[in-house]
Amino acid sequence: MFSEEIRALSRTLLDACRTKGVHIVTAESCTGGLIAAALTEIAGSSEVFERGFVTYQNEAKAEDLGVLEQTLLIHGAVSEPVARQMAEGALNRSASQVSVAVTGVAGPGGGSVEKPVGLVHITSASTGGETLHLRCEFGDIGRERIREATVSKALNLLAEAVGRYSSNNSA
Repeated sequence: MFSEEIRALSRTLLDACRTKGVHIVTAESCTGGLIAAALTEIAGSSEVFERGFVTYQNEAKAEDLGVLEQTLLIHGAVSEPVARQMAEGALNRSASQVSVAVTGVAGPGGGSVEKPVGLVHITSASTGGETLHLRCEFGDIGRERIREATVSKALNLLAEAVGRYSSNNSA
């Protein structure tokens, strides 16, 4: 189902989580659960993958993750502030230490001049640590390729956050 690159990223990430004793949670919009699926594709992932939220509509982002309605109104769903609140909300609503969140425009339609097809915001939060952010502009390369590229970038950002995580963060 997933490319060998994504399976390898998932394996490496899960191994790093086991080594550090870290649990992870995902909060996904434009990928619709593909990050969680990539992680759970790997046998033994349940040792460190706790849960995933798929919050495609704004109401779900607010209800399930605590994204502020004001933030959605001012910035729109595809924005850094919403992605940050998604990642932080996922952490707050789980027993995990590290999260990743994605929100973007996968297309084929729905883009605008300010937020074109292929724009994706990816964030990773950790307990006691900083929230990392990536703004990706993949271009209008097709829905499948945008979503696949997003999964790859999200797994890499999550690995960076896990690498930075220290058990002292939660102290």
